[in-house]
Amino acid sequence: MDFIKQLNTEGPKGAPSAQPGEAEKVKCLIIGSGPAGFTAAIYAARANLSPVMYEGLQPGGQLTTTTEVENFPGYPKGITGPEMMEELKAQAMRFGTDVRWGLATAVEFSEGAHRVTIDGIKVVEAETIIIATGAEAQYLGLPDEKKYAGSGVSACATCDGFFYRGKDVAVVGGGDTALEEAIYLAGLCRKVYLIVRRDQLRASKVMQDRVHKVTNIEILWKHQTKGLTGQGVVEGAVFIKNKGEANEEEVTIPIDGFFLAIGHVPNSGIFKPMIETDEVGYIKTIGVTSLTNIPGVFACGDVMDPLYRQAVTAAGSGCKAAIDAERYLSEKH
Repeated sequence: MDFIKQLNTEGPKGAPSAQPGEAEKVKCLIIGSGPAGFTAAIYAARANLSPVMYEGLQPGGQLTTTTEVENFPGYPKGITGPEMMEELKAQAMRFGTDVRWGLATAVEFSEGAHRVTIDGIKVVEAETIIIATGAEAQYLGLPDEKKYAGSGVSACATCDGFFYRGKDVAVVGGGDTALEEAIYLAGLCRKVYLIVRRDQLRASKVMQDRVHKVTNIEILWKHQTKGLTGQGVVEGAVFIKNKGEANEEEVTIPIDGFFLAIGHVPNSGIFKPMIETDEVGYIKTIGVTSLTNIPGVFACGDVMDPLYRQAVTAAGSGCKAAIDAERYLSEKH
């Protein structure tokens, strides 16, 4: 796949275009889209910051891979992820956000102005930068995960668990997140299989104790996923039990949903040399604000949220980032 996007180099309406070799100067640059990025754009545009947004590799973010969104306020009948992102994008553009295709490939933070290289070619110099690059759920790498994406495969129990009420599901993982997801799903589903590769859990003792008390959670020890089955939607999962041992066997279990809970990777790689992150890579922000350790650089959404990772919390943090950026510029000038 060619990730080099065609660039719109005209700049914000009313602003002169940068000449070849020159950096285009903007007040507010938003890197990444999704609920956080688009909400930041709406607020920044309404504050006359003339925001420029580069959408990144996945315009609209993770929500574009979600078929139905029923837990975002304002949509009583639900809405598909792609439709919701198009509406947020249209709202951001309505107030003057310059939305462009492109990928940030390098950054240089300095006092006064920050420079971002887009697709290795174009340089944008921004007084403020809002990082909204999101995070990616980790998958097992099975072809069936893509085949059944949105049709039984999910990486967010809180987002999609509602669709599996009274059904049987499997959760893959052995850490705290997997156990939390299993417990959450157990309150909705008839049966939850917790798929663990080893013969022990990595989760904290308190989480293990909680799982063992939930009667409709069954732990399948030493199971590795081989594939998924079903006509159009997930109807079963195939596992290898005791792989590599004398008693290795193939096991097939009927399920309706397959949840991955083996971690997320925040898209913060190009910022790490300068921006403070935690050990996983989530950008650290100061207190309840969106401020990073670099003045004029703000972070919002899943790239700085290892805990909630919901569209509505991402949108809220995007609002905070735009307000923080506007206040920063007001104090600066």
